[in-house]
Amino acid sequence: MIRHAGSLHAAKRKEGMNMAAKMDRRTFVRTAAAGVAAGFATGRARGANEKIRLGFIGVGNRGGQLIEFTQKHADAEIVALCDVYDPFLKKWAEKLGGGVRQYRDFRALLEQDSIDAVVVASPDHWHALHTIMACEAGKDVYVEKPLSITIHEGRKIADAAKKTGRIVQVGIQRRSGQMYSELAQRVRDGLIGKVTVARCYRITNMWPNGIGKAQDADPPADLDWDMWLGPRPMRPFRDTIAPYKFRWWQAYSSQVANWGVHFLDVIRWMLGETGPSAVAALGGKFAVDDDRDIPDTMEVTYELPSGALAVFGQYEASGADAMKRGYVELRGTKGTIYMDDRGYEILPERGGQFQDNAPRMEPAEVKSTDGDLSVQHIRNFLDCIKSREQPSADAETGHRSTTFSHLANIALATRSVIEWDADAERITNNDKANALLHYEYRKPWKLA
Repeated sequence: MIRHAGSLHAAKRKEGMNMAAKMDRRTFVRTAAAGVAAGFATGRARGANEKIRLGFIGVGNRGGQLIEFTQKHADAEIVALCDVYDPFLKKWAEKLGGGVRQYRDFRALLEQDSIDAVVVASPDHWHALHTIMACEAGKDVYVEKPLSITIHEGRKIADAAKKTGRIVQVGIQRRSGQMYSELAQRVRDGLIGKVTVARCYRITNMWPNGIGKAQDADPPADLDWDMWLGPRPMRPFRDTIAPYKFRWWQAYSSQVANWGVHFLDVIRWMLGETGPSAVAALGGKFAVDDDRDIPDTMEVTYELPSGALAVFGQYEASGADAMKRGYVELRGTKGTIYMDDRGYEILPERGGQFQDNAPRMEPAEVKSTDGDLSVQHIRNFLDCIKSREQPSADAETGHRSTTFSHLANIALATRSVIEWDADAERITNNDKANALLHYEYRKPWKLA
C-alpha cells in the first residue's frame, strides 16, 4: 500500500474508507491557497534555464509516454507521481529513481508547494476535476485530450484557467506544429479556394472480438476502484473497463473524443471555425461482439457556419483506408489537400460539368520538418510556464475542439439533427439533448 505525503496522510483512515470523503472542496481550496504565494504560483516569468518541477497524475499508457517525452527537456524535473493503480506507479517510480514521491490521492500531490505544474493523463472522466483543482492549487497544467467528458466540464475548465491565470495546455499536439500552423493560414487565405468538405477518420478492424468480454468481479487489490470511478456512478469492476479499455465505454470516454478530437481540431483550425451550426450522427454496434457500449461503426456530419461540411467516420469493423492518404482531407474549389504529421499533398482540381477542364492550381507536396509533435507540444508548455504567454492549445482552444466530439455523441444518443449555438453553448432545437451537456457527479465530487 502506497502511503501519502502531506496533510492527507491516512493514519486514522479505516480500511476501505472512501478517500474522496476526507476533504471537501472548500477545505482543499483553503489548503491549496497557501501555496499560491511562492515560485511559479505567483505567475511571474522565469529564467530560461530554471527547472520546472512536475507532478504526473495518471502514469498508465499515455501518462508513461508523456513521462518519456518530458525527459527529453533538460529544464523539466519530474518530482512526483500519482496513480490509483500500484503497478503503474511502481513501474515509473523505479524507472525515475528513488527521489520521486508517490501518491495514490491526487489531492496530496496538489498540496505540495514544491511542484510547479502537473501533467494530467488520468482517464477522461477525471480530467475536469484534476485540471480545475490543480489550477486552484496554483499549478500550471498539461492535460491530455479530450479536455473533458462533457461540454459543461470543458467550459468550467476554460473559465478556471482564465480566473486563476494558470497556463493550461491541452494535448492536441498538432497545435505546436509549424507545418500545420503555416498551412492553416494559407488555407484561410484561399490556397485551395473555397473549402466545402473536410473529412477525417478513426479506422481499425477490431472484428470479431474487439475489447473482449468479461464478468463483473472484485477489483484487484492494488487498484483503488472507488477512486478510479471518481465522479461516475459506482459499479462493479470489470477488466474490460480498467485500466485501459475504458475508451470503449461511454461513461468514461469515446472514440470520437479519443481520436476524433485530434483531426476535428485540425479541421476547425484550418477553416477558422469556432463550432458547428448543426450536427447529425448515425451508427451502432454492427459487427464487433464485445463489452463496449459505444459504436463499432459511426459517421458524423457537421455543418459549419462558413458553409462547409466536416465528416468524421469511426470504422472499427473494417480497416481499409478511406482517403488517398493522411489524417485529414480538405476539398476546395481549386484543389484538395491530404495531410498528416509527415507532410501534405495538394492535388489540383479540374473543372467539371459545364466548366473549363484545365487544372485550377499547381500540384504540390510538402514534407514536415517538425519532428515529434508531442515533444514539441511539451516544449511549448514549458516555455509558456516561464513566459506566462498562452500556449498553442490553451484551455479555450481545447474546449472548442472537444465540443465537436461531444456534440457527435449527443446527436447519436438522441437520434436527431441538433442545432448548436456556439456563443451560448446550447442546443437550440432539442431540450432533451441539452440535458446531455453534463451529468450529476457522484458525491462528494462536484465542480465549482
